Amino acid sequence: MIRLGHQKYGTLSIVRMQRSVEERLKPLGVTVRWNQFSTGPQLLEALNAGRLDFGHAGEAPPVNAQAAGASLLYVGSQPPNPVGEAILVLPDSPVRQVADLKGKRIAFNKGSNVHYFVVKALEKVGLDYSDIEPVFLPPADARAAFERKSVDAWAIWDPFFAAAQYATDARILTDGQDIIANREFFLSSQHFAQTHPDRLQMVLDVIAETAEWAKPRPREVAALISPLLGINIEVLTQVSARTSYGLNPITPEVVAYQQELADTFHRLKLIPNQIDVKQVAMMNPQMNQQTNQQQSSSLERSPVTTNP
Repeated sequence: MIRLGHQKYGTLSIVRMQRSVEERLKPLGVTVRWNQFSTGPQLLEALNAGRLDFGHAGEAPPVNAQAAGASLLYVGSQPPNPVGEAILVLPDSPVRQVADLKGKRIAFNKGSNVHYFVVKALEKVGLDYSDIEPVFLPPADARAAFERKSVDAWAIWDPFFAAAQYATDARILTDGQDIIANREFFLSSQHFAQTHPDRLQMVLDVIAETAEWAKPRPREVAALISPLLGINIEVLTQVSARTSYGLNPITPEVVAYQQELADTFHRLKLIPNQIDVKQVAMMNPQMNQQTNQQQSSSLERSPVTTNP
């Protein structure tokens, strides 16, 4: 058995609904067990506890998990998607630009991608993190606080970002463009990567194929995964249209970016100790070539269908 974890949106949600991993592993007698998690930290906790073999998370959760001593391995990433997260204000807010956030209350998930995003967005306009009042709330609570105006702004990621736009006409103060990368990482337990490298590669091959299928089909993607996630098709169509689908290797540049994030979190005392990201990075220079070949052959034989 292989145990896969996914969150509320991502390529793995599509893979789950298409049952493409099941089809690929069936000839080997390997079954698949899926688990859905509300956040990346919960998923990585399950990975570290041995309840999961493979999953995905954004940039910050793996840093926090590594600092806590978790056994994990970066094995691939999606291309950067800076427009997939934003700092939002309500339509009637007097806040017109990031510089106006000085002294204001900003809601976001502590230690998350958007925590780092807020720090870098403030730096870009000459403000310090100490110039704002952070309000640490998970997405559902943050949205409630945002709508009742208990906070002045909300830093959030998709699909919660798109859902807030749809429901409240929230105004984008800034997205992550030219500020952060906002990559989605594919992560394995070190034990699984070491004992079943062939199965790990099969999962990565399916992800690469699925990403190529999804790129030009935002509406089909939304219709496919809406029943699984319980999110409006219109919202998911918007999310899918601005998602950077793909599978990239873990390169020195990616590791350097993650290291900068980790160093920033250590400086802000969000993690207790300095970490070395490259110690848990599987840098495979052959992945680009393998992935491109796999994507090309997959498009010729069209193994991925829209049937759940």
